[in-house]
Amino acid sequence: MTDHSAPTQGDQDDTPYRYTAALADRIETAWQDRWEAEGTFHSDNPVGALAGPEAAKEKFFLLDMFPYPSGKGLHVGHPLGYIATDVVARFSRMTGKNVLYTMGYDAFGLPAEQYAVQTGQHPRVSTEANIANMRRQLRRLGLSHDPRRSLATIDVDYVRWTQWIFLQVFNSWFDPDAPRRDGRGTGAARPVAELVDKLASGEVTTPDGRAWAELSAGEQADVVDSHRLAYVSSAPVNWCPGLGTVLANEEVTAEGRSERGNYPVFKRNLRQWMMRITAYGDRLAEDLDTVDWPEKVKLMQRNWIGRSEGAEVTFEVPAAAGGRGDRLRVYTTRPDTLFGATFMVVAPEHPMLGGRLGADAETDAAALDVPAAWPEGTREAWTGGHATPAQAVAAYRAAAAAATEAERTDEGRTKTGVFTGMFGLNPVNGEQVPVFVADYVLMGYGTGAIMAVPSGDQRDWDFARAYDLDVIATIEPPEDFSLEEAAWTGDGVVVNSSNGDLDLNGMDKDEAKAAMTAWLEARGVGRGAVTYRLRDWLFSRQRYWGEPFPVVWDEEGRAHALPESMLPVELPEVTDYSPRTYDPDDAASEPEPPLGKAEEWVEVELDLGQGPRTYRRETNTMPQWAGSCWYEMRYVDPTDEAQLIDPVNEAYWMGPRPESGNTSGGTDLYVGGVEHAVLHLLYSRFWHKVLFDLGFVSSSEPYHRLFNQGYVQAYAYTDARGQYVPAEEVEEVEGDDGAVVFTWRGEPVSREYGKMGKSLKNIVTPDDMYSAYGADTFRVYEMSMGPLDQDRPWDTRAVAGAQRFLQRLWRNVVDEATGEVTVVDDPADEATRRLVARTIVGVRADYEGMRLNTAIAKLIVLNNHLTGLSAVPREAVEALVLMAAPVAPHISEEIWRLLGHEASLARESFPQVEDPALLAAETVTCVVQVKGKVRDRLEVSPDIDDAELERLALAAPGVVRTLDGRGVRKVIVRAPKLVSIVPE
Repeated sequence: MTDHSAPTQGDQDDTPYRYTAALADRIETAWQDRWEAEGTFHSDNPVGALAGPEAAKEKFFLLDMFPYPSGKGLHVGHPLGYIATDVVARFSRMTGKNVLYTMGYDAFGLPAEQYAVQTGQHPRVSTEANIANMRRQLRRLGLSHDPRRSLATIDVDYVRWTQWIFLQVFNSWFDPDAPRRDGRGTGAARPVAELVDKLASGEVTTPDGRAWAELSAGEQADVVDSHRLAYVSSAPVNWCPGLGTVLANEEVTAEGRSERGNYPVFKRNLRQWMMRITAYGDRLAEDLDTVDWPEKVKLMQRNWIGRSEGAEVTFEVPAAAGGRGDRLRVYTTRPDTLFGATFMVVAPEHPMLGGRLGADAETDAAALDVPAAWPEGTREAWTGGHATPAQAVAAYRAAAAAATEAERTDEGRTKTGVFTGMFGLNPVNGEQVPVFVADYVLMGYGTGAIMAVPSGDQRDWDFARAYDLDVIATIEPPEDFSLEEAAWTGDGVVVNSSNGDLDLNGMDKDEAKAAMTAWLEARGVGRGAVTYRLRDWLFSRQRYWGEPFPVVWDEEGRAHALPESMLPVELPEVTDYSPRTYDPDDAASEPEPPLGKAEEWVEVELDLGQGPRTYRRETNTMPQWAGSCWYEMRYVDPTDEAQLIDPVNEAYWMGPRPESGNTSGGTDLYVGGVEHAVLHLLYSRFWHKVLFDLGFVSSSEPYHRLFNQGYVQAYAYTDARGQYVPAEEVEEVEGDDGAVVFTWRGEPVSREYGKMGKSLKNIVTPDDMYSAYGADTFRVYEMSMGPLDQDRPWDTRAVAGAQRFLQRLWRNVVDEATGEVTVVDDPADEATRRLVARTIVGVRADYEGMRLNTAIAKLIVLNNHLTGLSAVPREAVEALVLMAAPVAPHISEEIWRLLGHEASLARESFPQVEDPALLAAETVTCVVQVKGKVRDRLEVSPDIDDAELERLALAAPGVVRTLDGRGVRKVIVRAPKLVSIVPE
């Protein structure tokens, strides 16, 4: 037999047609050019500019989480998911599907802006250069993208439609009574015109109860604005002076620092654009049941949404009790404990206090809306040592403004606060309840105010003890438990909870909650309510490099949406990209957007239906999340200038497929990292649901199936000083004791395991792999490293194994000395045909299940079998090449061509087993027992008859020895796997 095994990459020989990195480079670049020239991977739409006959096929919409085009380019960890999706895309085409598969770029973002601040170069210049580099790297990888559908979020046309979506959100409100289009209950986005009709008819009441017609035009506009899904709010936000912008909660670490740059983040009250994502809290949680996602991701989303049921309770804060005749609403999950509420707490940012959080204490004190003096009977512990409520509250708020959210909510931190000088009246008993301000209460959760029941909450108990407040039991603790020592947080019956017309005593928790809620609602002092850990989406950024809002402001400070005919609103040219304040540690600094400097752009004269007027443009920009919320829809219809997406194309690519179990619609497969489980996925689902409610899409979810790939990690090495040394220069040697030792320049180094990074000096780039081995070898290695959803360590030395597989595949077809094809047309032998059949079935199943590493293992087994033959039969190697094509497309295309096929194999049918008999087992193992003990095993045909199997069993050497001449009383045959012999 001929040995087709290969020397390794570094060996020298004179074979001109040997499969080396140089030959791989020529083959790969030639095929990439041909694919592009012939439009090999174009996918067809049913209608429009990209319409074509492929749309008559079953569709498959495959999506990668699109990347940010970093100036650092790709390292070998980045393409892991991209190679996997390309394998799936190529396999799906070979099974007869019309595959939509492309790549876009999430191109707005802080890194480019920070680079612009440092260099003065427009961020578009560096961003487009980074995109070009990444496109080059991905093209060289051989990804089968449809380039006609590629996009970047900074493309002017894309910005236009991102702004258009914002207008749809801005011009909508959430109607809790509107039926959902998917028939799953009520509550949906509706145009604000419907809200106006309901306000006019009285179906929706105005905030103060006046008739709609009695309101002025400005008052009517304010009421409508208060219902919009996109609205402006003066709310506590995460202000990061180091980045010169505010951040969403999800962009702040648990340590209270910015995810990007690790700068300190402070709470400030600022006027910002918000998205009312909390209106969709229930749907975002419930509809997770309609998608095929990993359970851990669903759990992460549900935990982030954090739905809880309770009640909102209204406490009167009369002027006689230090207030202004106000009402203070609190949210509680335990309305049954209301009789035990002995104090209340408001967040430092609560609007009832007035003033401005973040101002200096003296300025804040002058503007606060609190009593001028301490009420009679104020306890010394409540005042914080200050002479007046204003001084105490202002000093406390100044300290709170400098604290991070993580510090404020730290469970281990001692809770502090000061008395505001005001009392609320408990609605169940009329008792005066002191109102404190404390930084452990946050405005973003519930109403920004809580009632405190120290008998049932340890934090409240600690606070009550520190500030000399009463503790009243509402749940009866066990006899051996004392409320003098701690709060009782367990279950029990209700006690001390009755008034003239309400008696909760003796009830359990759930019964008491229902009774109390009903009592509150009947008297108009409370209502059942649901709240979420999820907060409305902060949608403003004080940046230059982002999508401008399609909004202008009039002289009265009201926002006006621009008409669609004025889109896109493009960024002005500026020379200074930095925010005006840039002290990373200055909590009192003010965010001032760079666009505010472009006065000629900011001030504009427009006719918005009331004649020419002067307006000011919004100077904040949208967050980077805006562009990444909907890119899959633009992939579907990238050339449509008249609409966001043609309904016919949307229904074809993203519509529900109930017959296949997909009731929500969305892309067929979405592959990306689990780090996006909350941020991107939650925001995308929200925008998509608004568009679904408004009738622009037929799918209620954007992504039906989600797959999270693992990560490629790498070893890094540090010397005796703890400094990282180049990983590629580290040698592995055997120490004196026989253990493995790692050395760099002869000196021992320590090894650690983690992410790739330039700072760790362990980066390996795809370009390095293309140069040393070729793209196909790189692809095969990454896909063979382990299960796709698990992390795996990178080892450049192991890449040679993938290269040997491809070299053997090449030599099984091509004579390395002459370049001639060596396969024969003679029929394959039975063993080869059976192995090919088993490989076809196994590889197909592995590709379908995304078990790409085991698919490659099966291909290697078949390839090695062919290597051992004296001549390789065409029928076997052609099947092998077609099966290998998804993972190693370039060499497969070239071999296919050498085998006499002129057209690309990209849409050739994936091999099938024509003769089912080839899949039947050639032999099975038959166990032969004597008196119940195994005495021999036989390899027999699966079709053997009972008589023949009995004859073979009695003649088996182990049986003959055991019987030792004795006769046989009985033989039980269970062909083909068991024979049981009973001797005389």
